[in-house]
Order: sequence, then structure tokens, then C-alpha cells
Amino acid sequence: MIARRHIRLKVMQSLYSYFSNPSNEMSISEKEMAKDIRSISELHIIIISFIIELHTYATDFLEENKTKYIPSKEDLNPNTRFLNNRIITALKKDELLNKKVSRISSIWRKNDLDIIRKVFVEMYKSQQYSDYLNNKKDDFNQDKKFVQIMLNEYILDNDIFHFILQEKSIFWTDDLPFISMFLKGQINNMKENNNNSLVTDVFKNNDDKKFAIDLFRKTINNADEFEQLIESKVKNWELERISKMDLLLIKMALTEVISFKEMPIKVSFNEYIEISKYYSTKNSKVFINGVLDKIVSQYRREGKVRKVGRGLV
Repeated sequence: MIARRHIRLKVMQSLYSYFSNPSNEMSISEKEMAKDIRSISELHIIIISFIIELHTYATDFLEENKTKYIPSKEDLNPNTRFLNNRIITALKKDELLNKKVSRISSIWRKNDLDIIRKVFVEMYKSQQYSDYLNNKKDDFNQDKKFVQIMLNEYILDNDIFHFILQEKSIFWTDDLPFISMFLKGQINNMKENNNNSLVTDVFKNNDDKKFAIDLFRKTINNADEFEQLIESKVKNWELERISKMDLLLIKMALTEVISFKEMPIKVSFNEYIEISKYYSTKNSKVFINGVLDKIVSQYRREGKVRKVGRGLV
């Protein structure tokens, strides 16, 4: 599910917490990191559950309209195209997915914000919903397009939705863009009359899981050596004056350079410079790149950079 950049981000968050508190134990912090990464799967299911809850509420909403004191023709004979949406119907038929959804979908019902009703009513009154119901073209792709509209316009862009997620986990704000993109891709790849299960493991493979654990452990184990090197390369600067985040990103990049033989140096540099744009100061990318260049040049002279494969150095 999650890409290497997202893995780096989760490891960075855990390492930042670890180094910020001297009393933290490495083994406990590693377990917390593993738990945090696993929770990404829960976020994935929570977003899907919102789609399903909206669909379920639509049935109740249309039935309730029939009981109005003076119901209109539309109330008595509603357009049920949304109820028959092929994408959502397929999600509801996925037994494994629905077992997972049933465990967590209560967060939408047990809060006093009435978010499901509010979002559906807003969507129901929209021109997009009307256009979808009245579109003469009724097929799997049209249903897919509308589910994407639901995600983009009425779920992922909803302030109450974000508020509820933040109450569950402060890290989900950072995870949401990654998981949203992944889920949109899953829905886009769904095929009619196929087994379209969206349930997936948080790691794509065991290599990614090992990458997360090794990056966490080796950054901690090499931290003191890296700090001495960094201090020797920044003239007239004390470590206390350097941003904690910049220090951490440099340490993580150096860990990849010397400990991950199949990881190209350029990739490691670019990844942490990119992360710095979002999690540090505007000048951090220049500072981080400059320090890394100096230290890696020294490592090369000392023969400490050992990469496997052509073009990795």
C-alpha cells in the first residue's frame, strides 16, 4: 500500500519522537512506530466506510421522503441510480472488506456531528448529483466517475471529516494525501464483474517492512557518529543551532548511504531534501544538500560507500 517515501515519513516521525525524549527506549519506540504504520490500513478502511455509510444512508433518506405529509412524485418514485451504483455495490459484497468496515464505521454514527446526514444532503442537493442521476449513459465507468467525485468533493475536502480523523490520530493528517491517492487508484482500476477487493497489506512486500525497521534502528545506532561528522562540516555552527528536523533528515539520509547497498545515493538525497520542503524551513534543502555532499565525499575517500549495482554511487 504505502510507498517508500511514505515509509520514510513514518520512520522520521517516530525517530523525531524518540530523539526528543532522552528517556525513550528504542524497543518501545519501535513498537509504537509499527503500530502507527499499521494504523494506515485503518485510515484506508475508514475512508471506504464513509462511502458505504453515505450509500446506506441514501436508502433511509429516500424511504423517509415517501412518508412526508404531502410527498411529491419524486418522493414517491425516487431516482435510485445512486442506490444501484455498481462500484459501491461491489464494495458492499466484499465480505472481508465489510468485516473490517463493521469494526470501525461506528465512528461516523457515534459522534454528535451528524456528518453522514450533512454530507449526503449537501451532495443530494448538488448539480453533480443531479447530473449523475439524469445522465442517459448508465454504466460502470459513470458510476466510477461519480464515486471519485464523492471522494474529492464531499469526503476528502470536508472539514468535519478532517476533524474526526485528527481526533483518532494526529498523524493521519500527513497520511491522508498518500492514502487518498492510493484509494483513488484502486477505484480507478476496478473492473466490472471482477473480484475487486480493496483490502490490502500496509507494506507492499517484506522488503519494505524490513526497510522501515532497519532505517529506524540504524539511524539510532549511528546517531552519535553522524552528529560528530555533521559538526565537523558546519564551520562556526554548534549542533544546538541546527534545526532538530534538519539534523534528523541528514542522519536518515546518511544511514541509507552507508547501510542500504542497493539504494542509489541520488535517490536518498532527493527524498530527504523533498521531505524537508514540507517539514522544515525554506532554507533547509540547501543546508541539508550541502552537508550531505561534504560527508558523502569524505565517505567515498575513506571507502565507506559500498553500493551494489551499476550507477548507484
